Amino acid sequence: MDIEKIREICVSKPFATECFPFDETTLVFKVHEKVFALLLLKHPHRLNLKCDPDEAIQLRETYNFVLPGYHMNKKHWNTITDIENVPDSFIIDNIHNSYQLVWNKLPLRLRSK
Repeated sequence: MDIEKIREICVSKPFATECFPFDETTLVFKVHEKVFALLLLKHPHRLNLKCDPDEAIQLRETYNFVLPGYHMNKKHWNTITDIENVPDSFIIDNIHNSYQLVWNKLPLRLRSK
């Protein structure tokens, strides 16, 4: 999947925003100021996504393109490498799961808007 398509999926989530808080090559996606995805724009492209800790381990053991989160809490984040060759459905599902994990932890007053 190309990086523009990943960007479109991330910003299409309710209340999602994007920014460059670290540098000009790391695009960060947030929902109500909580990060749910980081996309490295320089080659090789990588995508960091939040993940349930048990599922994170399972994904790493199953797929060689899933690694512990680069520069993130390794328990809660995975990095998807080689994103151009990963099935679109895998990336879409994991973006959705990451967003939902963050969304579900938000205070109820933010989720009810």
